[in-house]
Amino acid sequence: MIAVVKSTATTQQLDQLVAWIEGRGFKTNVSQGDNETLVGIIGDTTQIDPFILESMDLVERVQRVSEPFKLANRKFHPEDTVVDCGHGVLVGGGSFQVIAGPCSVEGDNLIEIARAVRAAGATMLRGGAYKPRTSPYAYQGMGERGLDLLMEAGGELDMPVVTEVMDPRDVELFVSKGVDVMQVGARNAQNFTLLKELGRTSTPVLLKRGMSQTIDELVMSAEYVMSEGNPNVMLCERGIRTFETRTRNTFDVNAIPVLHHLTHLPVVGDPSHATGYTRYVRSAAYAATAAGADALEIEVHDCPSKAWSDGAQALTPEQFADAMRRIALIREAVCAPIEEA
Repeated sequence: MIAVVKSTATTQQLDQLVAWIEGRGFKTNVSQGDNETLVGIIGDTTQIDPFILESMDLVERVQRVSEPFKLANRKFHPEDTVVDCGHGVLVGGGSFQVIAGPCSVEGDNLIEIARAVRAAGATMLRGGAYKPRTSPYAYQGMGERGLDLLMEAGGELDMPVVTEVMDPRDVELFVSKGVDVMQVGARNAQNFTLLKELGRTSTPVLLKRGMSQTIDELVMSAEYVMSEGNPNVMLCERGIRTFETRTRNTFDVNAIPVLHHLTHLPVVGDPSHATGYTRYVRSAAYAATAAGADALEIEVHDCPSKAWSDGAQALTPEQFADAMRRIALIREAVCAPIEEA
C-alpha cells in the first residue's frame, strides 16, 4: 500500500504519519520526489483501513500495490536509484558505466588487463577470486590472494572492484578487504541466506539473474537484500537457459526495459555470459546499450586461449577498445534529445 502525501505537508506531519503507521506494526519506506512524497506501507496491509489514511488531512490518496515486491517497486520509489560504487563512479539515473576484466584472477597479468580496459574507457574492474564452477575439479579461483590482487589493481587505477561472493561466511572478509561491489552469481541468485547477509552491509550488490529465474523472481531476490536494509542493488541480465543450444544462454534483452518499468534499480547487461562466444559478445553488448542498460559487464583477457576460465567468451583488449568506441556512438544516438520539427 502507498500513501501519497500532499505537497503542503510539513516534515513534522510526515514524521507523525510514519510513526502512526509503524506503531501499528508496519514497516515504511519514504520516497521524496520533486513533485510528491510517497510513504510505502510494508506488511499485511489487509489489516489497515485505507479510508482511515485518506481521512487524514495530509494524505492525498491511497493505492494498493499488487506486486509482492515493495522496496524495489517503482510505484514506491518513482525516481531512479543511483548506486555509488566508490571512486566517484555512479550507476543509474543517466550515469552509464562499463565493468571489464578477466573472468578469473590468475596472477600478475591482472594489472596489465586492468590498465588496458581502463585505457579503453572501462570505469570498473571485474575479476573472480572465488569461482563457482559446474565441475568440482575445475579451477576454483585464487581465493583471498585473488582479492588482494584485485584491490591492488583497483587502487592503482582508481577503479571500483566488482567480484563475486559465494558464501555468507565470506561477506565479512569482502567488506574488510574494501571490495566496492559484491556480485551474486546466477547460481546463487536464490541463495536467500547469502542475500540477507549482503543486505546487512551497505556495500553495493550486483545481482545476476538466475539461469531459470523469471523477472519477478529476480526482483524478489533483490527484495531480500533490500529488506535487510541495503538499498544499493543493481540488477543484471546475463541470459537465461532455454531450449536453444547455439549460445551459452539466451540473452533476454527485453528484460532491460521491463526491469526499468517495474523497478527503480539500475539494470546491467552481461553479454559475455549471455552468449558464451567472443564472436557474439559485441553485438549483444550493443543491443543491451540500445535497450537502455545503465551498465555493461564484459569479460576481457590478454590471451583468451590461455585463460583459466571462460576464455571462449572473452574479448581481447583490442576487441574491447573497438567495442567501447561503438558503444559510445550507440549511447549518443539513444540518449541524444530529439528536436521537434
